[in-house]
Amino acid sequence: MIINSYSFGSITIDGKNYRSDVIIFPDKINSRWWRKSGHLLSDEDIGEILKYKPEMLIIGTGASGLMMVDQKVKDKLNSLGVRFIIKKTAEAVEQYNKLEKKDKVVCAFHLTC
Repeated sequence: MIINSYSFGSITIDGKNYRSDVIIFPDKINSRWWRKSGHLLSDEDIGEILKYKPEMLIIGTGASGLMMVDQKVKDKLNSLGVRFIIKKTAEAVEQYNKLEKKDKVVCAFHLTC
């Protein structure tokens, strides 16, 4: 999959536009992703991602980077050997488009804030 564009509140993936936070897997998109606590990514929020057993997780923290990533998430990913990148969503999109074919990459993107 390729991300065609991202702007505040909107992302276009393979020509289809989404207006809610998304998880991008190599074979599907979860366009109904929401966190237990809106601007905090906790270990409870990444269960679906971990079941997929990615080699890398790219986390987009929003246009201004307001979504925080709990240290427990980082610790969990490290313990499982999952590499991760945490950046504002525009930068995370760029990283994804560079890496998506190289590794088993999953992305979790917050589209606003």
